[in-house]
Amino acid sequence: MNHGGKWHFDFGWVKYVYATHSSVLPDGNYGGNPGGFVIWNDEACFYFAGDTALTMDMQLIPLTCPKLDFAILPIGDNFTMGYDDAAIAAEFIACDTIIGCHFDTFPPVKIDHAAAKKAFEAKGKRLLLPPVGKRVEGLKD
Repeated sequence: MNHGGKWHFDFGWVKYVYATHSSVLPDGNYGGNPGGFVIWNDEACFYFAGDTALTMDMQLIPLTCPKLDFAILPIGDNFTMGYDDAAIAAEFIACDTIIGCHFDTFPPVKIDHAAAKKAFEAKGKRLLLPPVGKRVEGLKD
């Protein structure tokens, strides 16, 4: 797949969307074009942003994909967008339920959970901050 392309798999559809971040593998080799994925079937639709920065291209997602039930956005700052930018991204993608990722795993990406939730609440969005390895349920309204 490449940017803008979509493909039908056995489980449903996947669209490869634009992202912006470094793309270097641990050994220093080029890791390919950065991207995110919108994934949907008859049951649900979600966006996994990977470790992107905020981009204006996110505004294309609600114009080119089904309505999102939830999205997984990076919120740790430093290496990805922080929670303030992610709250703007939630508006751009027209999604009310966000699962935070890429946070709290080591000191440069530690966040203030209360401040992060407040940034999303100010925009009428719900931010979920699950502990690593925990299941999130009840994502569809």
